Amino acid sequence: MADRESMEFDVLIVGAGPAGLAAAIRLKQLNPDAAVCVVEKGSEVGAHILSGAVVEPRALDELIPDWRDEPPALSTPAGEDRFVFLTKTRAIRLPTPPSMHNHGNYVVSLGNVCRWLGAKAEALGVEVYAGFAASETIIEDGRVRGVVAGVMGIGKDGEEGPNYQPGMELRATYTMFAEGCRGSLTKKLESTFNLRAEAAPQTYGLGVKEVWEIPKDKHKPGFIWHSVGWPLSSDTYGGAWLYMFGENLVSVGFVVGLDYANPWISPFEEMQRFKTHPAVRPMLEGGKRIAYGARALNEGGLQSIPELVFPGGLLIGCTAGFLNVAKIKGSHTAMKSGMLAAEAVAAALARGEAAPPVLADYPVALRDSWVWSELSGVRNIRPGFAKFGFWGGMINAAVEAYVTRGKSPWTLTHHPDHSATRPAAESRKIVYPKPDGVLTFDRLSSVYLSNTNHEEDQPAHLKLRDPSLWTPVNWAKFASPESRYCPAGVYEAVGVEEGEPRLQINAQNCVHCKTCDIKDPDQNIDWCTPEGGGGPNYIGGM
Repeated sequence: MADRESMEFDVLIVGAGPAGLAAAIRLKQLNPDAAVCVVEKGSEVGAHILSGAVVEPRALDELIPDWRDEPPALSTPAGEDRFVFLTKTRAIRLPTPPSMHNHGNYVVSLGNVCRWLGAKAEALGVEVYAGFAASETIIEDGRVRGVVAGVMGIGKDGEEGPNYQPGMELRATYTMFAEGCRGSLTKKLESTFNLRAEAAPQTYGLGVKEVWEIPKDKHKPGFIWHSVGWPLSSDTYGGAWLYMFGENLVSVGFVVGLDYANPWISPFEEMQRFKTHPAVRPMLEGGKRIAYGARALNEGGLQSIPELVFPGGLLIGCTAGFLNVAKIKGSHTAMKSGMLAAEAVAAALARGEAAPPVLADYPVALRDSWVWSELSGVRNIRPGFAKFGFWGGMINAAVEAYVTRGKSPWTLTHHPDHSATRPAAESRKIVYPKPDGVLTFDRLSSVYLSNTNHEEDQPAHLKLRDPSLWTPVNWAKFASPESRYCPAGVYEAVGVEEGEPRLQINAQNCVHCKTCDIKDPDQNIDWCTPEGGGGPNYIGGM
Protein backbone atom coordinates (compact mmCIF):
# COMPACT_ATOMS: atom_id res chain seq x y z
CA MET A 1 0.00 0.00 0.00
CA ALA A 2 1.06 3.56 -0.68
CA ASP A 3 2.25 5.64 2.25
CA ARG A 4 -0.42 7.79 3.83
CA GLU A 5 -0.15 11.51 4.17
CA SER A 6 -0.96 13.00 7.55
CA MET A 7 -2.30 16.20 9.01
CA GLU A 8 -1.96 17.35 12.60
CA PHE A 9 -4.58 19.17 14.68
CA ASP A 10 -5.10 20.14 18.27
CA VAL A 11 -8.56 18.54 18.25
CA LEU A 12 -10.17 16.10 15.82
CA ILE A 13 -13.92 15.45 15.94
CA VAL A 14 -15.40 12.38 14.24
CA GLY A 15 -18.96 13.15 13.15
CA ALA A 16 -20.69 16.38 12.08
CA GLY A 17 -23.93 15.90 13.96
CA PRO A 18 -25.26 18.22 16.67
CA ALA A 19 -22.75 17.02 19.29
CA GLY A 20 -19.67 17.21 17.09
CA LEU A 21 -20.48 20.61 15.65
CA ALA A 22 -21.43 22.06 19.03
CA ALA A 23 -18.09 20.84 20.38
CA ALA A 24 -16.21 22.42 17.48
CA ILE A 25 -17.98 25.76 17.88
CA ARG A 26 -17.43 25.85 21.63
CA LEU A 27 -13.73 25.04 21.22
CA LYS A 28 -13.22 27.94 18.82
CA GLN A 29 -15.22 30.27 21.04
CA LEU A 30 -12.85 29.47 23.90
CA ASN A 31 -9.63 29.14 21.92
CA PRO A 32 -9.74 30.84 18.51
CA ASP A 33 -6.17 29.70 17.77
CA ALA A 34 -6.84 25.99 18.28
CA ALA A 35 -6.59 23.84 15.16
CA VAL A 36 -9.92 21.98 15.05
CA CYS A 37 -11.06 19.51 12.38
CA VAL A 38 -14.40 17.73 11.92
CA VAL A 39 -14.72 14.71 9.63
CA GLU A 40 -18.10 13.50 8.38
CA LYS A 41 -18.78 10.27 6.44
CA GLY A 42 -21.86 11.72 4.70
CA SER A 43 -21.44 13.41 1.33
CA GLU A 44 -22.18 16.74 3.04
CA VAL A 45 -22.96 17.93 6.53
CA GLY A 46 -26.53 16.83 7.29
CA ALA A 47 -26.64 14.24 4.48
CA HIS A 48 -27.28 11.40 6.94
CA ILE A 49 -29.88 13.23 9.05
CA LEU A 50 -33.49 13.13 7.86
CA SER A 51 -35.86 16.03 8.52
CA GLY A 52 -38.44 16.17 11.21
CA ALA A 53 -37.43 16.36 14.87
CA VAL A 54 -38.48 18.33 17.91
CA VAL A 55 -35.55 20.19 19.41
CA GLU A 56 -35.37 21.65 22.89
CA PRO A 57 -33.22 24.78 22.46
CA ARG A 58 -31.61 24.80 25.89
CA ALA A 59 -28.10 23.87 24.72
CA LEU A 60 -28.41 25.99 21.59
CA ASP A 61 -29.35 28.99 23.73
CA GLU A 62 -26.16 28.47 25.73
CA LEU A 63 -23.98 27.97 22.65
CA ILE A 64 -25.35 30.72 20.37
CA PRO A 65 -27.67 32.95 22.45
CA ASP A 66 -28.85 35.05 19.50
CA TRP A 67 -29.57 32.11 17.17
CA ARG A 68 -33.24 33.12 16.77
CA ASP A 69 -32.14 36.26 14.91
CA GLU A 70 -31.02 34.04 12.02
CA PRO A 71 -32.49 30.57 12.65
CA PRO A 72 -31.91 27.44 10.56
CA ALA A 73 -34.32 26.91 7.68
CA LEU A 74 -37.52 24.99 8.49
CA SER A 75 -37.58 25.85 12.20
CA THR A 76 -41.19 25.97 13.36
CA PRO A 77 -42.19 26.87 16.95
CA ALA A 78 -43.92 23.97 18.69
CA GLY A 79 -47.69 24.23 18.89
CA GLU A 80 -50.32 21.79 20.13
CA ASP A 81 -49.19 18.62 21.94
CA ARG A 82 -51.27 15.49 21.61
CA PHE A 83 -50.60 12.09 23.21
CA VAL A 84 -52.93 9.20 22.35
CA PHE A 85 -53.38 5.48 22.87
CA LEU A 86 -54.40 3.65 19.71
CA THR A 87 -56.61 0.61 19.45
CA LYS A 88 -57.23 -0.83 15.99
CA THR A 89 -60.07 1.60 15.35
CA ARG A 90 -59.90 4.29 18.04
CA ALA A 91 -57.55 7.02 19.24
CA ILE A 92 -57.97 7.65 22.97
CA ARG A 93 -56.44 10.91 24.11
CA LEU A 94 -54.28 10.66 27.25
CA PRO A 95 -52.74 13.35 29.45
CA THR A 96 -49.44 14.44 27.96
CA PRO A 97 -46.64 13.39 30.35
CA PRO A 98 -44.63 16.27 31.81
CA SER A 99 -41.49 15.18 29.97
CA MET A 100 -43.30 15.46 26.62
CA HIS A 101 -44.56 19.02 26.98
CA ASN A 102 -43.07 21.01 24.08
CA HIS A 103 -43.85 24.65 24.85
CA GLY A 104 -40.80 26.66 23.80
CA ASN A 105 -39.41 23.89 21.59
CA TYR A 106 -39.09 23.82 17.81
CA VAL A 107 -40.02 21.36 15.07
CA VAL A 108 -37.04 21.41 12.72
CA SER A 109 -35.25 19.86 9.82
CA LEU A 110 -32.39 18.47 11.89
CA GLY A 111 -30.33 18.12 8.73
CA ASN A 112 -30.70 21.85 8.15
CA VAL A 113 -29.79 22.54 11.78
CA CYS A 114 -26.55 20.62 11.23
CA ARG A 115 -25.84 22.47 7.99
CA TRP A 116 -26.44 25.74 9.83
CA LEU A 117 -24.14 24.69 12.69
CA GLY A 118 -21.54 23.55 10.17
CA ALA A 119 -21.52 26.99 8.57
CA LYS A 120 -21.14 28.59 12.02
CA ALA A 121 -18.21 26.28 12.77
CA GLU A 122 -16.47 27.03 9.47
CA ALA A 123 -16.93 30.77 10.01
CA LEU A 124 -14.96 30.37 13.23
CA GLY A 125 -12.14 28.59 11.43
CA VAL A 126 -13.05 24.93 11.95
CA GLU A 127 -11.96 22.68 9.09
CA VAL A 128 -14.94 20.48 8.11
CA TYR A 129 -14.25 17.55 5.79
CA ALA A 130 -17.42 15.90 4.51
CA GLY A 131 -17.23 12.65 2.54
CA PHE A 132 -14.36 11.45 4.75
CA ALA A 133 -15.27 8.21 6.50
CA ALA A 134 -13.15 7.49 9.56
CA SER A 135 -12.37 3.81 9.06
CA GLU A 136 -9.71 3.18 11.68
CA THR A 137 -8.57 4.64 14.99
CA ILE A 138 -4.87 5.34 15.37
CA ILE A 139 -3.70 4.02 18.74
CA GLU A 140 -0.03 4.35 19.67
CA ASP A 141 1.48 3.44 23.03
CA GLY A 142 -2.01 2.90 24.46
CA ARG A 143 -3.20 6.35 23.44
CA VAL A 144 -5.57 7.49 20.70
CA ARG A 145 -3.73 9.71 18.25
CA GLY A 146 -6.42 10.28 15.63
CA VAL A 147 -8.08 8.36 12.80
CA VAL A 148 -7.51 7.17 9.27
CA ALA A 149 -10.08 8.66 6.89
CA GLY A 150 -10.79 8.76 3.19
CA VAL A 151 -9.67 5.25 2.15
CA MET A 152 -11.12 4.56 -1.33
CA GLY A 153 -10.80 2.27 -4.32
CA ILE A 154 -10.25 -1.10 -2.65
CA GLY A 155 -12.16 -3.70 -4.62
CA LYS A 156 -14.31 -6.54 -3.31
CA ASP A 157 -11.33 -8.86 -3.52
CA GLY A 158 -9.30 -6.59 -1.29
CA GLU A 159 -6.97 -5.45 -4.09
CA GLU A 160 -6.13 -1.84 -4.80
CA GLY A 161 -8.07 -0.59 -7.81
CA PRO A 162 -7.07 2.10 -10.33
CA ASN A 163 -8.73 4.81 -8.22
CA TYR A 164 -7.15 3.62 -4.98
CA GLN A 165 -6.50 6.27 -2.35
CA PRO A 166 -4.83 5.12 0.86
CA GLY A 167 -6.61 7.70 2.96
CA MET A 168 -5.08 10.22 5.26
CA GLU A 169 -3.97 10.07 8.86
CA LEU A 170 -5.72 12.84 10.73
CA ARG A 171 -3.78 13.16 13.96
CA ALA A 172 -4.65 15.19 17.03
CA THR A 173 -3.78 15.79 20.63
CA TYR A 174 -7.40 14.98 21.48
CA THR A 175 -9.94 13.07 19.41
CA MET A 176 -13.66 13.39 20.14
CA PHE A 177 -15.91 10.63 18.85
CA ALA A 178 -19.37 11.90 17.88
CA GLU A 179 -20.42 9.07 15.55
CA GLY A 180 -24.04 8.84 16.61
CA CYS A 181 -25.81 5.71 17.80
CA ARG A 182 -23.75 2.50 17.60
CA GLY A 183 -20.66 4.16 16.20
CA SER A 184 -18.37 1.64 14.53
CA LEU A 185 -15.15 3.14 15.92
CA THR A 186 -16.77 3.69 19.31
CA LYS A 187 -17.72 0.01 19.49
CA LYS A 188 -14.07 -0.96 19.06
CA LEU A 189 -12.92 1.67 21.55
CA GLU A 190 -15.34 0.31 24.14
CA SER A 191 -13.69 -3.07 23.76
CA THR A 192 -10.10 -1.81 23.59
CA PHE A 193 -10.38 0.37 26.69
CA ASN A 194 -13.06 -1.70 28.49
CA LEU A 195 -15.34 1.33 28.66
CA ARG A 196 -18.52 -0.64 29.39
CA ALA A 197 -17.19 -2.49 32.43
CA GLU A 198 -19.41 -0.57 34.87
CA ALA A 199 -22.32 0.24 32.53
CA ALA A 200 -25.56 -1.62 31.93
CA PRO A 201 -26.00 -3.00 28.41
CA GLN A 202 -27.18 -0.42 25.93
CA THR A 203 -30.68 -0.97 24.58
CA TYR A 204 -31.96 0.45 21.32
CA GLY A 205 -34.97 1.33 19.22
CA LEU A 206 -35.27 1.44 15.45
CA GLY A 207 -36.86 4.62 14.14
CA VAL A 208 -38.38 4.47 10.66
CA LYS A 209 -39.22 7.91 9.28
CA GLU A 210 -40.94 9.47 6.28
CA VAL A 211 -41.43 13.10 5.27
CA TRP A 212 -44.69 14.02 3.53
CA GLU A 213 -46.04 17.07 1.79
CA ILE A 214 -49.69 17.43 2.74
CA PRO A 215 -52.43 19.84 1.64
CA LYS A 216 -52.12 23.18 3.42
CA ASP A 217 -55.70 22.98 4.69
CA LYS A 218 -54.66 19.92 6.74
CA HIS A 219 -51.41 21.40 7.95
CA LYS A 220 -51.08 22.83 11.47
CA PRO A 221 -47.59 24.33 11.84
CA GLY A 222 -45.98 23.08 15.06
CA PHE A 223 -48.55 20.32 15.68
CA ILE A 224 -46.94 17.45 17.64
CA TRP A 225 -48.60 14.04 17.91
CA HIS A 226 -47.26 11.03 19.82
CA SER A 227 -49.01 7.69 20.14
CA VAL A 228 -48.57 4.28 21.73
CA GLY A 229 -50.49 1.06 21.27
CA TRP A 230 -51.69 -0.28 17.91
CA PRO A 231 -50.30 -1.75 15.72
CA LEU A 232 -47.83 -3.14 18.27
CA SER A 233 -48.88 -5.83 20.71
CA SER A 234 -48.61 -5.15 24.42
CA ASP A 235 -45.36 -7.13 24.74
CA THR A 236 -43.48 -4.86 22.31
CA TYR A 237 -42.20 -1.41 23.23
CA GLY A 238 -42.66 1.36 20.70
CA GLY A 239 -44.71 4.27 19.48
CA ALA A 240 -45.23 6.81 16.72
CA TRP A 241 -45.11 10.51 15.97
CA LEU A 242 -46.31 13.10 13.50
CA TYR A 243 -44.61 16.51 13.54
CA MET A 244 -45.84 19.32 11.27
CA PHE A 245 -43.32 21.95 10.23
CA GLY A 246 -42.60 24.43 7.47
CA GLU A 247 -45.58 25.34 5.29
CA ASN A 248 -46.87 21.86 4.42
CA LEU A 249 -44.39 19.27 5.69
CA VAL A 250 -45.02 16.49 8.18
CA SER A 251 -42.53 14.05 9.65
CA VAL A 252 -44.11 10.64 10.22
CA GLY A 253 -42.15 8.20 12.33
CA PHE A 254 -42.44 4.89 14.10
CA VAL A 255 -40.07 3.44 16.71
CA VAL A 256 -39.88 -0.20 17.75
CA GLY A 257 -37.74 -1.18 20.73
CA LEU A 258 -35.15 -3.69 19.52
CA ASP A 259 -35.66 -5.84 22.59
CA TYR A 260 -38.78 -7.28 20.93
CA ALA A 261 -39.12 -11.05 21.25
CA ASN A 262 -41.04 -12.10 18.14
CA PRO A 263 -38.60 -12.57 15.20
CA TRP A 264 -41.48 -12.23 12.72
CA ILE A 265 -41.86 -8.52 13.53
CA SER A 266 -40.90 -6.08 10.80
CA PRO A 267 -40.55 -2.51 12.15
CA PHE A 268 -40.84 -1.16 8.59
CA GLU A 269 -44.15 -2.97 8.03
CA GLU A 270 -45.46 -1.89 11.43
CA MET A 271 -44.81 1.70 10.39
CA GLN A 272 -46.75 1.18 7.16
CA ARG A 273 -49.68 -0.30 9.11
CA PHE A 274 -49.67 2.64 11.52
CA LYS A 275 -50.43 5.04 8.68
CA THR A 276 -53.66 3.17 7.90
CA HIS A 277 -55.19 3.90 11.31
CA PRO A 278 -58.50 5.84 11.05
CA ALA A 279 -57.00 8.71 13.07
CA VAL A 280 -53.79 8.89 11.02
CA ARG A 281 -54.91 8.26 7.44
CA PRO A 282 -56.93 11.51 7.17
CA MET A 283 -53.87 13.59 8.11
CA LEU A 284 -51.92 12.19 5.15
CA GLU A 285 -54.60 11.68 2.49
CA GLY A 286 -54.07 13.92 -0.51
CA GLY A 287 -50.39 14.21 0.37
CA LYS A 288 -47.21 12.86 -1.15
CA ARG A 289 -44.32 11.03 0.45
CA ILE A 290 -41.07 12.79 -0.47
CA ALA A 291 -38.37 11.30 1.79
CA TYR A 292 -37.59 8.13 3.73
CA GLY A 293 -34.96 7.01 6.22
CA ALA A 294 -34.26 4.89 9.27
CA ARG A 295 -31.85 4.99 12.22
CA ALA A 296 -31.23 3.12 15.42
CA LEU A 297 -31.65 5.14 18.64
CA ASN A 298 -30.00 4.70 22.03
CA GLU A 299 -32.64 4.03 24.68
CA GLY A 300 -30.54 2.84 27.62
CA GLY A 301 -30.27 6.21 29.32
CA LEU A 302 -28.10 7.06 32.29
CA GLN A 303 -27.28 3.53 33.41
CA SER A 304 -26.02 2.55 29.95
CA ILE A 305 -23.55 5.41 29.48
CA PRO A 306 -20.01 3.98 29.28
CA GLU A 307 -16.80 5.54 30.55
CA LEU A 308 -16.49 8.69 28.51
CA VAL A 309 -12.75 9.31 28.52
CA PHE A 310 -9.66 7.29 27.72
CA PRO A 311 -6.09 8.26 26.82
CA GLY A 312 -6.31 10.80 24.02
CA GLY A 313 -10.05 10.50 23.44
CA LEU A 314 -13.58 11.35 24.52
CA LEU A 315 -17.09 10.13 23.67
CA ILE A 316 -19.78 12.74 23.10
CA GLY A 317 -23.40 12.81 21.93
CA CYS A 318 -25.39 9.78 20.90
CA THR A 319 -22.34 7.58 20.42
CA ALA A 320 -22.22 7.65 24.23
CA GLY A 321 -26.00 7.38 24.65
CA PHE A 322 -27.40 10.70 25.91
CA LEU A 323 -30.89 10.39 24.37
CA ASN A 324 -33.71 11.22 26.77
CA VAL A 325 -36.24 8.49 25.88
CA ALA A 326 -39.02 9.97 27.96
CA LYS A 327 -38.74 13.27 26.07
CA ILE A 328 -38.06 11.54 22.74
CA LYS A 329 -35.25 14.06 22.30
CA GLY A 330 -31.49 13.88 22.32
CA SER A 331 -30.10 16.80 20.33
CA HIS A 332 -30.01 19.13 23.32
CA THR A 333 -28.25 16.65 25.59
CA ALA A 334 -25.89 15.61 22.77
CA MET A 335 -24.95 19.23 22.13
CA LYS A 336 -24.40 19.96 25.79
CA SER A 337 -22.12 16.93 26.15
CA GLY A 338 -20.05 18.22 23.23
CA MET A 339 -19.87 21.68 24.74
CA LEU A 340 -18.72 20.35 28.12
CA ALA A 341 -16.12 18.14 26.44
CA ALA A 342 -14.90 21.16 24.49
CA GLU A 343 -14.55 23.18 27.66
CA ALA A 344 -12.46 20.43 29.26
CA VAL A 345 -10.25 20.13 26.19
CA ALA A 346 -9.83 23.89 25.88
CA ALA A 347 -8.75 24.08 29.51
CA ALA A 348 -6.22 21.29 28.97
CA LEU A 349 -4.83 22.98 25.87
CA ALA A 350 -4.50 26.22 27.84
CA ARG A 351 -2.56 24.37 30.53
CA GLY A 352 -0.23 22.99 27.89
CA GLU A 353 -1.05 19.39 28.76
CA ALA A 354 -0.10 17.69 25.51
CA ALA A 355 -0.71 14.12 26.67
CA PRO A 356 -2.51 13.67 29.99
CA PRO A 357 -3.45 10.01 30.58
CA VAL A 358 -7.20 10.70 30.79
CA LEU A 359 -9.11 13.98 30.50
CA ALA A 360 -11.13 13.51 33.68
CA ASP A 361 -12.59 17.04 33.84
CA TYR A 362 -15.22 16.22 31.21
CA PRO A 363 -17.16 13.45 33.02
CA VAL A 364 -16.99 15.43 36.25
CA ALA A 365 -18.50 18.48 34.56
CA LEU A 366 -21.13 16.31 32.90
CA ARG A 367 -22.24 14.84 36.22
CA ASP A 368 -22.59 18.36 37.61
CA SER A 369 -24.65 19.53 34.64
CA TRP A 370 -28.35 19.57 33.81
CA VAL A 371 -27.76 16.68 31.39
CA TRP A 372 -27.05 14.28 34.23
CA SER A 373 -29.94 15.41 36.41
CA GLU A 374 -32.31 15.27 33.43
CA LEU A 375 -31.31 11.71 32.52
CA SER A 376 -31.32 10.64 36.15
CA GLY A 377 -34.93 11.74 36.52
CA VAL A 378 -36.13 9.46 33.71
CA ARG A 379 -33.70 6.55 34.12
CA ASN A 380 -36.36 4.03 35.16
CA ILE A 381 -38.98 4.73 32.51
CA ARG A 382 -37.62 2.76 29.53
CA PRO A 383 -36.49 -0.32 31.53
CA GLY A 384 -39.87 -0.30 33.25
CA PHE A 385 -41.51 -1.34 29.99
CA ALA A 386 -39.02 -4.17 29.51
CA LYS A 387 -39.55 -5.39 33.07
CA PHE A 388 -43.31 -4.93 33.51
CA GLY A 389 -44.71 -4.99 29.95
CA PHE A 390 -46.75 -2.22 28.32
CA TRP A 391 -49.41 -1.63 30.99
CA GLY A 392 -47.02 -2.15 33.88
CA GLY A 393 -44.56 0.15 32.14
CA MET A 394 -47.22 2.85 31.77
CA ILE A 395 -48.01 2.61 35.49
CA ASN A 396 -44.30 2.69 36.35
CA ALA A 397 -43.82 5.74 34.11
CA ALA A 398 -46.71 7.52 35.83
CA VAL A 399 -45.25 6.74 39.28
CA GLU A 400 -41.83 7.99 38.21
CA ALA A 401 -43.30 11.17 36.69
CA TYR A 402 -45.90 12.13 39.27
CA VAL A 403 -45.02 10.37 42.55
CA THR A 404 -41.27 9.86 42.96
CA ARG A 405 -40.49 12.51 40.31
CA GLY A 406 -37.48 10.54 39.15
CA LYS A 407 -36.00 10.17 42.63
CA SER A 408 -36.85 6.51 43.22
CA PRO A 409 -34.26 4.81 45.48
CA TRP A 410 -33.67 2.13 42.85
CA THR A 411 -32.35 2.00 39.31
CA LEU A 412 -33.70 -0.56 36.88
CA THR A 413 -31.30 -2.11 34.40
CA HIS A 414 -31.33 -3.48 30.85
CA HIS A 415 -30.48 -6.64 28.97
CA PRO A 416 -28.90 -6.89 25.49
CA ASP A 417 -31.58 -6.57 22.81
CA HIS A 418 -30.44 -9.55 20.76
CA SER A 419 -30.81 -11.88 23.74
CA ALA A 420 -34.58 -11.24 23.90
CA THR A 421 -35.34 -12.85 20.52
CA ARG A 422 -37.41 -16.04 20.71
CA PRO A 423 -37.12 -18.92 18.22
CA ALA A 424 -39.46 -18.51 15.27
CA ALA A 425 -41.27 -21.77 16.00
CA GLU A 426 -42.30 -20.42 19.42
CA SER A 427 -43.57 -17.11 18.04
CA ARG A 428 -46.70 -15.89 16.30
CA LYS A 429 -46.13 -15.47 12.57
CA ILE A 430 -47.24 -12.08 11.23
CA VAL A 431 -48.62 -11.62 7.73
CA TYR A 432 -48.45 -7.97 6.70
CA PRO A 433 -50.77 -6.45 4.07
CA LYS A 434 -49.38 -5.58 0.67
CA PRO A 435 -48.56 -1.91 0.08
CA ASP A 436 -50.96 0.19 -1.98
CA GLY A 437 -48.29 2.54 -3.34
CA VAL A 438 -50.27 5.59 -2.19
CA LEU A 439 -50.27 5.51 1.60
CA THR A 440 -48.17 2.39 2.22
CA PHE A 441 -45.02 1.34 0.38
CA ASP A 442 -42.42 -1.38 -0.05
CA ARG A 443 -38.80 -1.21 1.06
CA LEU A 444 -37.14 -0.73 -2.31
CA SER A 445 -39.27 2.25 -3.35
CA SER A 446 -38.56 3.69 0.09
CA VAL A 447 -34.79 3.26 -0.21
CA TYR A 448 -34.99 5.02 -3.57
CA LEU A 449 -36.34 8.12 -1.80
CA SER A 450 -33.38 8.09 0.58
CA ASN A 451 -30.96 8.67 -2.34
CA THR A 452 -28.81 5.87 -0.97
CA ASN A 453 -25.73 4.92 -2.95
CA HIS A 454 -22.55 2.94 -2.41
CA GLU A 455 -19.87 2.36 -5.01
CA GLU A 456 -20.41 -1.22 -6.14
CA ASP A 457 -16.74 -2.14 -6.45
CA GLN A 458 -15.93 -1.53 -2.79
CA PRO A 459 -15.90 -4.39 -0.24
CA ALA A 460 -19.26 -4.96 1.45
CA HIS A 461 -19.30 -2.98 4.67
CA LEU A 462 -21.69 -5.54 6.21
CA LYS A 463 -19.80 -8.64 7.23
CA LEU A 464 -20.60 -11.97 8.84
CA ARG A 465 -17.95 -12.82 11.38
CA ASP A 466 -18.69 -16.52 10.86
CA PRO A 467 -20.71 -17.22 7.69
CA SER A 468 -21.28 -20.83 8.75
CA LEU A 469 -23.59 -19.70 11.57
CA TRP A 470 -26.30 -18.26 9.32
CA THR A 471 -27.93 -21.55 8.30
CA PRO A 472 -28.15 -23.28 11.73
CA VAL A 473 -28.85 -20.11 13.74
CA ASN A 474 -30.46 -17.33 11.71
CA TRP A 475 -32.33 -19.54 9.27
CA ALA A 476 -33.15 -22.75 11.15
CA LYS A 477 -33.83 -21.22 14.56
CA PHE A 478 -35.03 -17.66 13.89
CA ALA A 479 -36.31 -17.82 10.26
CA SER A 480 -33.91 -15.11 9.00
CA PRO A 481 -35.01 -12.17 11.19
CA GLU A 482 -32.54 -9.85 9.44
CA SER A 483 -34.73 -10.02 6.34
CA ARG A 484 -37.49 -8.36 8.40
CA TYR A 485 -35.77 -6.05 10.85
CA CYS A 486 -33.65 -4.38 8.15
CA PRO A 487 -35.67 -1.39 6.86
CA ALA A 488 -33.79 -1.28 3.55
CA GLY A 489 -33.99 -4.79 2.09
CA VAL A 490 -30.28 -5.39 2.59
CA TYR A 491 -30.67 -8.99 3.77
CA GLU A 492 -32.48 -11.61 1.70
CA ALA A 493 -32.91 -15.33 2.23
CA VAL A 494 -32.65 -16.71 -1.31
CA GLY A 495 -32.83 -20.27 -2.62
CA VAL A 496 -35.62 -21.12 -0.20
CA GLU A 497 -37.94 -22.65 -2.80
CA GLU A 498 -35.12 -24.80 -4.10
CA GLY A 499 -34.44 -26.10 -0.58
CA GLU A 500 -31.02 -24.47 -0.44
CA PRO A 501 -31.48 -21.28 1.59
CA ARG A 502 -28.57 -18.87 1.71
CA LEU A 503 -28.12 -15.26 2.74
CA GLN A 504 -27.73 -12.56 0.12
CA ILE A 505 -26.44 -9.18 1.33
CA ASN A 506 -27.41 -6.18 -0.81
CA ALA A 507 -25.02 -3.79 0.88
CA GLN A 508 -25.64 -1.02 -1.63
CA ASN A 509 -29.16 -0.58 -0.15
CA CYS A 510 -27.89 0.15 3.38
CA VAL A 511 -29.26 3.35 4.95
CA HIS A 512 -26.77 3.11 7.84
CA CYS A 513 -29.36 2.43 10.53
CA LYS A 514 -27.05 -0.06 12.35
CA THR A 515 -29.95 -2.36 13.34
CA CYS A 516 -28.22 -5.48 12.02
CA ASP A 517 -25.19 -4.78 14.20
CA ILE A 518 -27.51 -4.66 17.21
CA LYS A 519 -30.26 -7.24 16.70
CA ASP A 520 -28.53 -10.22 15.08
CA PRO A 521 -29.29 -13.14 17.45
CA ASP A 522 -25.67 -14.36 17.56
CA GLN A 523 -24.06 -10.91 17.16
CA ASN A 524 -22.57 -12.26 13.95
CA ILE A 525 -23.09 -9.16 11.75
CA ASP A 526 -20.46 -6.45 11.89
CA TRP A 527 -21.32 -3.02 10.44
CA CYS A 528 -18.10 -1.49 9.15
CA THR A 529 -17.52 1.97 7.74
CA PRO A 530 -18.04 2.15 3.96
CA GLU A 531 -16.24 4.58 1.70
CA GLY A 532 -16.94 8.23 2.46
CA GLY A 533 -19.94 9.80 0.79
CA GLY A 534 -21.83 6.51 0.68
CA GLY A 535 -25.18 5.78 2.26
CA PRO A 536 -28.26 8.01 2.27
CA ASN A 537 -28.23 11.57 0.97
CA TYR A 538 -31.01 13.59 2.54
CA ILE A 539 -30.61 16.67 0.40
CA GLY A 540 -31.60 20.25 1.31
CA GLY A 541 -34.58 20.51 3.66
CA MET A 542 -35.39 16.84 3.19
